[in-house]
Amino acid sequence: MPETRRIVSFLPSATEMACALGLSDQLLGITHECDYPPQIMGKPVVVRNVLPIESMSQAEIDVAVTQRLRDGQSLYRVEEALMQDIAPDLILTQDLCQVCAPSGNEISQLLTSLPSKPQVLWLTPKSLEQIFDNLRELGEATGRSEMAETLIADGQARLAKIESVTRALVSRPRVFCMEWMDPVYCCGHWVPEMVRMAGGLDKLGREGADSVRIRWDDVLEWKPEVLIVMPCGFDLEKTFKEAQRLTAYPGWDDLPAVRNGCVYAVDANSYFARPGPRVIEGTELLAHLLHPELFEWRGPANAFRRLV
Repeated sequence: MPETRRIVSFLPSATEMACALGLSDQLLGITHECDYPPQIMGKPVVVRNVLPIESMSQAEIDVAVTQRLRDGQSLYRVEEALMQDIAPDLILTQDLCQVCAPSGNEISQLLTSLPSKPQVLWLTPKSLEQIFDNLRELGEATGRSEMAETLIADGQARLAKIESVTRALVSRPRVFCMEWMDPVYCCGHWVPEMVRMAGGLDKLGREGADSVRIRWDDVLEWKPEVLIVMPCGFDLEKTFKEAQRLTAYPGWDDLPAVRNGCVYAVDANSYFARPGPRVIEGTELLAHLLHPELFEWRGPANAFRRLV
């Protein structure tokens, strides 16, 4: 494959991967949600939300998203004229979650409007290993295989360092990672794996599978000793603000995590929701929150905040 590509990313995680591989200059189009790393600011935005989610509550977002998907409508608008001007030869997207980015049929329709047919790299991971595989695939597609392998080896070594400590734990705290608050969703895909590596046990999570809506009673019955609020698509400030509503949920004060002061809001966008390089830091953050006596947090101070 040629080293110089005209790349468009439909995923914040893919944007992060491309920049980690030193491809920021070749990245000619991004989404409205791409906010990291800083050097991508000001790049042309080729994908935007249809819904005004910034001004909507979690319950309103859930209802609107469910209705649009039920009606077969997209959640995104692709700027076709801009895409035609860019004429990308590589598009980075996914077919994992219709809520996360344009996928499937939308991409097929877009390709018919472009002057030449680009390569499409489908990044659809369900585990940490598959995230590494995606990084490897992007490296191969852009002539950056050696750099990709270096990044993968570094990430695997950092995860192994955590597991070398947590593997010896006699007991693990019961954890609940909440990927949505209204309605309540458990965590899925790679996040339960991150919890396990970090020395926790989240029996409500679905490792390698979609996060799903669950009953609040399920959380009460699980009695988590650590509760981590990580709504998909939210940064720390928005998560902390929305999480204040949890105190009104029935039985909230009886949860061991609440009584022990182990309820945390985290920057889900940076460390958990996006299957990119920073899930390694997310696992390190989880290890610190679950076992502060064993793991220090050396990352940004605004990565998490204690709720109670």
